[in-house]
Amino acid sequence: MECKYQLKDGCMRIAMPKEVDHHCAEQLRKEADLLIGAYHIRKLVFDFAGTEFMDSSGIGVLIGRCKNMGYGGGEVLAEHLSERIQKIFIVSGLHKMIRVLQEDAEENPN
Repeated sequence: MECKYQLKDGCMRIAMPKEVDHHCAEQLRKEADLLIGAYHIRKLVFDFAGTEFMDSSGIGVLIGRCKNMGYGGGEVLAEHLSERIQKIFIVSGLHKMIRVLQEDAEENPN
């Protein structure tokens, strides 16, 4: 698993891996929490551009980061959701916790 993290002005963008499953969930959780704490992240953006699959452990990682960011008044966003990932967001209720940036809205979260 390889996640790429981009930090800029209190915002961290995480390029999610192709498969977000139990094999990578724990590493993703640890790395994200470490960086959020170390750099005082106020805005967290999950970029699903290259993601094709996500299971319940991946959903758990997202929910946990939402809770952690919420305690400090931070914001969590998601972008570049494929149709499959959009369905996962709706079925799991993630769409109620994480604001999804729309492709056509040319919105910059930074």
